[in-house]
Amino acid sequence: MSTSTSTTPQRTVLVTGGGRGIGAATSLLCARHGWAVAVNYASGETAAAAIVAQIRAAGGTALAVQADVSDEAQVLAMFATLDRELPPLGALVNNAGVVDVQARVDVMSLPRLQRMFAINVFGSFLCAREALKRLSTKHGGHGGAIVNLSSAASRIGAPGQYVDYAAAKGAIDVFTMGLAKEVALEGVRVNAVRPGIIETEIHASGGLPDRAKQMAPLVPMQRAGSAEEVAQAVLWLMSEASSYTTGSIVDVTGGR
Repeated sequence: MSTSTSTTPQRTVLVTGGGRGIGAATSLLCARHGWAVAVNYASGETAAAAIVAQIRAAGGTALAVQADVSDEAQVLAMFATLDRELPPLGALVNNAGVVDVQARVDVMSLPRLQRMFAINVFGSFLCAREALKRLSTKHGGHGGAIVNLSSAASRIGAPGQYVDYAAAKGAIDVFTMGLAKEVALEGVRVNAVRPGIIETEIHASGGLPDRAKQMAPLVPMQRAGSAEEVAQAVLWLMSEASSYTTGSIVDVTGGR
């Protein structure tokens, strides 16, 4: 499946939430560019297995790995599996995330907020922590890249829909900038992609399956984006083509 002509030994990218939407598009695109891909999933085993099968059928290397990224023990077990079964880690894509049904803040429950931040924020921290132990030259690694998935909601606020999700993605923006500076001399670049209105299944999980179509008129380009378009930005930030880029947040929003 590789389109790379490089003689560099193959390395692995871990894509959390890699079986659906932007994660699936990223997994497939990375495989086409020569990466071994660890396709993480929490409960969507069938979808993750289908992505792995597609990569393997085209001659690539891939493995589906179950873990709820908000559970530290499961994150540790996932990275141990990667260490055993795949080439050395070269990149992490912190893509796993959730939304909830649209609601105002004055009716949001504590369990909703805890779930939102546990998966979208704490999970990204846990996975980045374990990735750094393998990538950072401080820990004997050979460098690499971390790409976090944020959202345009972090600068819009998502009022009346999901301010909690927007706030969690705001935390990801700050996490990206701070971590990038923290490890800049350790061979690890940390960036984020901030998608806008993208055609993925996440809208349905928030109770708004037609949201992308309904919101398209608000986008200067007058259309929703595709998961593949976001994946292209992720791949660029992982690659040596962006070797002087760290601490950046790339908007993929159609101008919104």
